[in-house]
Amino acid sequence: MDDDELRRSAALEERHWWYAGRRALVRRLMKGVPAGRALDVGPGPGGNAAVLRDLGWQVTGVELTEVGAELCAARGLDVVRGDATRLPAADQSVDLVMSTDVWEHVEDHESVAAESHRVLRPGGRLLVAVPAGMELWSGHDVALGHVRRYERQDLLDLVERHGFVVHDIASWNVLLRPVARMRRSNNESESEMEEVAAPLNAGLRAALAVESLLPVGRFRGLSLVVRAFRP
Repeated sequence: MDDDELRRSAALEERHWWYAGRRALVRRLMKGVPAGRALDVGPGPGGNAAVLRDLGWQVTGVELTEVGAELCAARGLDVVRGDATRLPAADQSVDLVMSTDVWEHVEDHESVAAESHRVLRPGGRLLVAVPAGMELWSGHDVALGHVRRYERQDLLDLVERHGFVVHDIASWNVLLRPVARMRRSNNESESEMEEVAAPLNAGLRAALAVESLLPVGRFRGLSLVVRAFRP
């Protein structure tokens, strides 16, 4: 993701339905988990890291770009410059590694998974969200700098190959997948992260809220979310 896209994300983050839904997802998955030390790898503007902080975690963002680090720090979050393939943390030093919409940007995602395992203490948790399904590949992915979208089994294999035990894996944004697939069929090379009219934004946020109450995680969605731990 380039600097302009990061700045646009920061401007949209508080109100846009996608970011609000992702923060709600992180809050729901981490609520009740005993807080400790966390790394948010690739925090961008820092909205998800802020959720962890509000839940009591001591969270540090590891951000590759200067602009991303500045945006994250502007929220009052602790952030260091670093590479997901070489995390700036000691072996077995953290209780949680979270990466939301990051692994798909990295050619060497094997090293990202290995580094996540290295820095986690035994019993430490991994929370990763990635875009799902290469059949949805479009100009949106190109504009955001993605190198892949993931299939469920591929993500499971990647995580398990590097020593994790998977707690669960589920799809996210299932109800809106048909709409996204229709929109992306034109394959124009532009990001979908843009201002949305207030009534439509409210409707899309409501769709995600309804989805959170339904047992649809086994169906195909726009994203995959895996929770795992280091034994």
